[in-house]
Amino acid sequence: MQIRQIQVANDSVQDRLVLRIGTQGNEEIRIFITRRFLRELWPHLTGMLAGHLGARPLLKPAGEAGAEAPAATFSEPFRDENSSYPLGANPLLASEATLEAAGDGVCRLLVREGRERSFNLNLNGDLLQALCSMLRAASEQAAWNLQLDYAPAPASAGSPPAGNKLLH
Repeated sequence: MQIRQIQVANDSVQDRLVLRIGTQGNEEIRIFITRRFLRELWPHLTGMLAGHLGARPLLKPAGEAGAEAPAATFSEPFRDENSSYPLGANPLLASEATLEAAGDGVCRLLVREGRERSFNLNLNGDLLQALCSMLRAASEQAAWNLQLDYAPAPASAGSPPAGNKLLH
């Protein structure tokens, strides 16, 4: 699945964030994210950014051999053009997530709705950084008063073991 666009917006009626993922194949995935779910997921996202995805090489300047495509911008509105909805038109209500390293410079985020629908998303460092930025901005717009810092939280005695990948 080639990602074309990602958007996170506040749905004040539902008191949830709506994550929308548009693909090159004109499909759209919609996921509801609750305040509690984001609060639990955030330390794992920033830990992945600082850990596994933090050791990625710097981008080469445009024009140089091996240079990567220009970074995505937030200026283009999300396209709603006759999309199909492989998980249905109603957003998946995220209740469980698994975040794990999935190779060099990539992590895998699996979001589940109980025992029902699920969605698997592979993210590189830039895409995860963009997703975190959008989640943080939408959370502020929703006035959820969450402490969404980018510094990974220190491990405490009550923290789950390092091998535990189930987040919620």
